Amino acid sequence: MHFEKVGILGSGIMGSGIAEVVAASGARVVVRSRTTTSADALLAVLERSLARQVAKGTRTREGADAVLARVTVTSRLTDLADCDLVIESVLEDLVVKKSLFNELDRVVRHGAILATNTSTLSVIDLAMETSRPERVCGIHFFNPAPVMSLVEVVRPLSASDETIETVTGFVHDCAKEPVEVKDQAGFVVNALLFPYLNNAVRLLETGVASLEGIDTAMRGGCGFPMGPFALLDLIGLDTSVAILDALYAEFADPHYAAVPRLRRMVSAGLLGRKAGRGFYDYRREEGE
Repeated sequence: MHFEKVGILGSGIMGSGIAEVVAASGARVVVRSRTTTSADALLAVLERSLARQVAKGTRTREGADAVLARVTVTSRLTDLADCDLVIESVLEDLVVKKSLFNELDRVVRHGAILATNTSTLSVIDLAMETSRPERVCGIHFFNPAPVMSLVEVVRPLSASDETIETVTGFVHDCAKEPVEVKDQAGFVVNALLFPYLNNAVRLLETGVASLEGIDTAMRGGCGFPMGPFALLDLIGLDTSVAILDALYAEFADPHYAAVPRLRRMVSAGLLGRKAGRGFYDYRREEGE
């Protein structure tokens, strides 16, 4: 099955990235944003991303215009009613997501698939908020969605084989590599990644090396494209703590217990790139 129209809930970095990927696959995309300001910001981010691709020669101007033309924004949830697939990509808050899935179930046509882009939360909890749990699954894109090749296709206990097969085909249509995973906190990537990031902060606190030294060591010694502190800043320290908390709640493994320094930095508003400061200071490069 080819999805003709895909709805996306959320107009942040992930929402805009997913919108670009899906529109580039040929589908029409409707992004639901809560405000006109955030909708305009999403379109501006999308335009800049496409312009960079044109400048690099990876996409033609005509191709970029066609992608942009397939994306519309709205503030009304009812505008997603006739979508074939709706992907939720909002705040990693189970209460918020459950409320949205309950509402989506009432608004979106019954044959459509409802999916979440959650990186850690239980998909079955969202599925059971609907009257169609067999047509609910996870579609976890990675940031930045236009660049990262992997998508985790999350199968909750309730999902039908048809739903998973259809969504896997959709991921292929988006020129991404799908990996089917069980509905378990962290799935594959975050379950392995976040103990590493958390332990990097622990090494910093015990004075094993400077943060620059640790980042350099992991780039040079393991071939990683960026070190753990640069990656934490990219992900967002608040998001990182929320993911660690979700992992700890499910497994009670001490490696998932967020290092106190992370919580203190979140309390101080040092959230990473999106705040201008995290482990590193980005204000100069952003012209502040």
